[in-house]
Amino acid sequence: MPLSDASREILLRVSTATLTTILFKRGFRNVFLQGLRPLNPSACRFVGPAFTLRYIPAREDLDPITAFDDPRHPQRVAIEECPAGHVLVMDSRGDATAASSGNLLITRLWLRGGAGVVTDGGFRDSPEIAAMNFPAWHTRPSAPTNLIRHHAVDLQLPIACAGVSIYPGDIMVADAEGIVCIPRHLAEDVAQEAVQQTMYEDWVNEKILAGASLPGLYPLLDPALQQEYAQWKAQEGHRYD
Repeated sequence: MPLSDASREILLRVSTATLTTILFKRGFRNVFLQGLRPLNPSACRFVGPAFTLRYIPAREDLDPITAFDDPRHPQRVAIEECPAGHVLVMDSRGDATAASSGNLLITRLWLRGGAGVVTDGGFRDSPEIAAMNFPAWHTRPSAPTNLIRHHAVDLQLPIACAGVSIYPGDIMVADAEGIVCIPRHLAEDVAQEAVQQTMYEDWVNEKILAGASLPGLYPLLDPALQQEYAQWKAQEGHRYD
């Protein structure tokens, strides 16, 4: 079942910090992709299902420059088949000594309607990608062509990216802090709880800025504060619809 438009809009507003807490309450400890950064910080946010591509180490007899002559090369197929609104997530084994992709392919993905692209390796043509209004995340720039280090082997199978298990269709969410992977079957519930958590934390922030201390407030254990929050929520909750 596709992610609902309402949940997608919620996930575009809430923070990855809030999402990691909500997932932790459900027992998920390893959902934040560590060590990645956006090439264009002003275009870093995305929400979309994962479309996965897996690389293994290159082998000289299988990965000459002529490998790209094959129109069914998995890297090129990924760019042409990743559905609009999806996030292309590449398992590059954390290896940025050669590029996972470059400007021309990322431009094609962007113009096809991709929601974003993620690798735990690096991108070449990084200045050009950084100039695009398109969310692209990697570990660091890498000029060498991917065939030097990477052999694209399959699509739409479970992968590891930045230490996190990513299954096709999992919901990827990025903000200025980083990227979270939400298991697909939890995404709708997580989005709804994220609204409530964000509302509560906004109220807590108002209280702290007004001079309140943490005990009884965060977490909300004081009965008088619980009542105060309920009244605030009744008055201000419409802002989070």
